Amino acid sequence: QVQLVESGGGLVQPGGSLRLSCAASGSDFAIYGMAWYRQAPGKQRELVARISSGGGGDITYGDSVKGRIIIFQDNAKNTVHLQMNSLKPEDKAVYYCNGDFYGLGDSYWGQGNQVTVSS
Repeated sequence: QVQLVESGGGLVQPGGSLRLSCAASGSDFAIYGMAWYRQAPGKQRELVARISSGGGGDITYGDSVKGRIIIFQDNAKNTVHLQMNSLKPEDKAVYYCNGDFYGLGDSYWGQGNQVTVSS
């Protein structure tokens, strides 16, 4: 079993920055890829960013956040970070960490972290 624990959400003004972190813990696991998704009220969950440990560290960003958000991983700490800059009110959502691990068929999710962008 793997647990994903998120931190770093909160309230930020438009144009501000926020960093989300997600730490994976458990026993006998190896990260294949980790990602951030978000879900705003009344909308479907959408991909924000994904980083793959396998296959050369490929990174994918959602179209709505390209150029404003950076995903990066601290392999030593099994942690993935999401640096969000130039935040807009429409970035308000619950952000979920997602992880895929070698040998574990299920995709794992964090508890969700509220991000609010408002003046």
